[in-house]
Amino acid sequence: MPGLPLKLEPAEKVKTFPHSSGVYLMKDDVERVIYVGKAKNLHHRACSYFYKGAGEDPRIAAWIPEIKDIDFIETESEVDALLMEARLIKDIQPKYNRDLKDSKTFPYLQIRIREPFPRVELTRKPKSYGTKLFGPFTNSLGLKGAVLALQKVFKFRTCTLNISLHNDRWRWFRPCILYSIHQCTAPCNLRITPEEYRQNIKRLLCVLSGKKKQLLNELQQEMTAAAAEKRYEIAAELRDQIHDLQTLDKRGDVKRDVQPEVFVIDPRAGVIGLKKVFKLETLPRVIEGIDIAHVSGTDTVASLVKFIDATPFKQGYKRYRIKTVKGIDDYACMREVISRRFSHEPDDVPPDILLVDGGRGQLNAVLETLSQTPLQPGLVISLAKQEEEVFVANQEKPLKMSRHSFALRLLQSVRDEAHRFAQHYHHILRQKHFK
Repeated sequence: MPGLPLKLEPAEKVKTFPHSSGVYLMKDDVERVIYVGKAKNLHHRACSYFYKGAGEDPRIAAWIPEIKDIDFIETESEVDALLMEARLIKDIQPKYNRDLKDSKTFPYLQIRIREPFPRVELTRKPKSYGTKLFGPFTNSLGLKGAVLALQKVFKFRTCTLNISLHNDRWRWFRPCILYSIHQCTAPCNLRITPEEYRQNIKRLLCVLSGKKKQLLNELQQEMTAAAAEKRYEIAAELRDQIHDLQTLDKRGDVKRDVQPEVFVIDPRAGVIGLKKVFKLETLPRVIEGIDIAHVSGTDTVASLVKFIDATPFKQGYKRYRIKTVKGIDDYACMREVISRRFSHEPDDVPPDILLVDGGRGQLNAVLETLSQTPLQPGLVISLAKQEEEVFVANQEKPLKMSRHSFALRLLQSVRDEAHRFAQHYHHILRQKHFK
């Protein structure tokens, strides 16, 4: 049509990319993302796919002709790009990123949160409990660089020492060189209290979870208060930490961390466990999970995933674009999705268990809406992320299941698959803004 700009060919479009870090998304002729990559310099990296020599690289030569469009997402640093690449691959599952999507041998960033002084480590064999996981990552060297940069700010330990608070020998232990160069607080010599050390780990998790701006505001307030109370040494430490965060060359923004599918789940044991835990008359064959996804209240979407006999039944997946809610209101979004799912499909069979992501508030919003719908699930529960507590209708206290139980792992798989599917749809909508 007259007046509309011509769509650039990929080889020309990449020439307009910025010389900054980020991720790029290769698309085919029907706008499906077929490959996601990261780059220190988006312009140079994306252009390299269209040089003559690229056609001679056996790793990419076969699928380069399929590229009909390419977009990018700019990031603040190389580590932002590193972490965003892993997240997008897991969410979108492009067909030419199969290595990361399918393999269980890529490195993770693992934090052993149950230790008195939680250690931060890289591992290819993540543990299923007692840890906080980030990953997996395609680039182990890049991940190591990110950990080193973050360690300069938060001074966490990366050693394998089993430090005990009840053994006085640690008071005579000689700290390693990391303490001397101010990259560790020497918990091995008890030079920091568990509370102070965990405060640094909490701040590290904020950065890894994409809450750096929030953390900086909190640190600024703490610094101001410390100075007003004439605790000048603490105020100076906070000032330095703020400066280091603001000038950090490598920092992360991870929104989906844990991959429960890395750990084995016995489907039969999971279903039997749910029947026992919730005192159900029959085995719960059909489980549906619902999740909401948005960024600051924009492009809000929801997902519904279906598991039959503890196995994903992708033909039963549904996605919803929220129509009636403006801004951030997860409860209202949940009400809309529940109403659309259980009011307008009278011939459908309701699930044995309906699982929603969240706590008591999300569960109450769902139950309120279900009271007005013709279809009724057999059991409605919600699963809160932080403590992995299960909220059940008509039960005042949440249910805490063993972290080792197959029943909880099955619920986590449903919850996380709903989250992945919602994020997938949300990424699709966001990419439209780049066209």
